[in-house]
Amino acid sequence: MAITRKDFFKTACLSGACFCGFTSLAVHASNPSGTINTTESDDKKLKFIQDWISTLLLNMDENATDEECRKIMKPCAMAHYNFLEMEKVLAPYVGDMEKFTQFISNEWGWKINYNAETSVIVADENKSYCVCPMVNKEKGVRSSVLCYCSEGFAEKMFSTVAGHPVTARVISSIHRGNDRCKYEIRFS
Repeated sequence: MAITRKDFFKTACLSGACFCGFTSLAVHASNPSGTINTTESDDKKLKFIQDWISTLLLNMDENATDEECRKIMKPCAMAHYNFLEMEKVLAPYVGDMEKFTQFISNEWGWKINYNAETSVIVADENKSYCVCPMVNKEKGVRSSVLCYCSEGFAEKMFSTVAGHPVTARVISSIHRGNDRCKYEIRFS
């Protein structure tokens, strides 16, 4: 049975495999009761997708440079960004970074540190686990390559709110041996 891109993201993000704040926000927006029904077939599809992606990521880890991996993975963030309709989610915050950072602090539990002198935000997801739905958590596959996708998501999200391009870099990652995932957001 063929799995469409729409089915992939629906299964991965709405089945509960994605624990990130982005997905919980989208679930609440589309289904205020928060109830998600998945089937055994959905779980089997998700496991297949996670296995396939995990294999791809491990091969990238072993056979490509960090910059090659960044170039490949960072644009992948747009699939998740568009699926979650982040333009709509972010619309109330465009042009008001303070309001946005308060939102992600209060609603997603992130810790935000803004240095006005350097125009740099350090955004800490404040979770002790990787929130990404793309890796098979049962097998414990850990790939730092995936962090470049998260980097792209943070970059797009903060650029949208700022109203101009910003640069995001992962500076701490569960998959790189750190205790949390953190991003450095630089405003130009």
